[in-house]
Amino acid sequence: MTALRGRGGRRAGDSVFSTLSVGSGLLIFLTLALVTIFLVVQSIPAIRASRELTGDADAVSLLSYAGPLLFGTVFAALLALVMAVPVSIGIALFISHFAPRRLASVLGYVIDLLAAVPSVVFGLWGGKWLVPLLDPFFRLLNEHLGWIPLFGGEVSSPMKNLASASIVLAVMILPIITAVSREVFLQTPRLQEEAALALGATRWETIRTVVLPFGRSGVVSASMLGLGRALGETMAVLMILSPGATYSLHILEVGRHNTIAANIASHSAESAGVDMSRLIFTGLVLFVITFVINALARAVVSRRATS
Repeated sequence: MTALRGRGGRRAGDSVFSTLSVGSGLLIFLTLALVTIFLVVQSIPAIRASRELTGDADAVSLLSYAGPLLFGTVFAALLALVMAVPVSIGIALFISHFAPRRLASVLGYVIDLLAAVPSVVFGLWGGKWLVPLLDPFFRLLNEHLGWIPLFGGEVSSPMKNLASASIVLAVMILPIITAVSREVFLQTPRLQEEAALALGATRWETIRTVVLPFGRSGVVSASMLGLGRALGETMAVLMILSPGATYSLHILEVGRHNTIAANIASHSAESAGVDMSRLIFTGLVLFVITFVINALARAVVSRRATS
């Protein structure tokens, strides 16, 4: 038994396990630091050559280059989140509290399978089938609700606009939000639900007063996971969205918006030197905005947990 113990009387296996666990945790921070250093170092040539630093009118302004891309990225992700979250919560509640057990297991399996579909398949589906299908609907919105900035502007076919890309993004993040929300709702204390029902509450009143408040922090976490997926999605957006570089709110207009990830994917093959550095700078912007959003989500979840 003495031979099996290391320093301080600890077992050798405990020491090895502790070392591996600490090392694995530190590896995450090391990887994050290396990615940050790479992005910052590779972005320096673009920053030095930018109009903001040189004052040269012929130089490319990083603000005018990255600004519209950041706007399109966040705008598309937020639209997708607005569409996906209510549907995801409804599906999660149906699976966890309304559907029969067999149907719930089948639906859960289908949702998990949907999360495994490659993004290029969603891009093909959206570009070849969904965009033509949405054409009459978008024209109807533009004709009758064109006075609303979102649906205004000139529309043209094919409808490869931000609205189409956001719908596909919503479908892509729906299984993530649904799966996490479902597991959170299933953890609701059974005694609290039974107490609410015993006091005369209906099934919906029980969900509204017990299940949803209990799972609020989990839904926020699930939504932020989906938002992170939407912010970084590349192939589906690249295959659906006709690129543009404006700050337009008209989501039905073609050639008005683009995202950072899609722009990098479409230009990285032929870029070199300062052009490549400029693309890496936009990647740094996306990295920072994703980090900030996840930090805010963590703060919201922590506040909900302590309140």
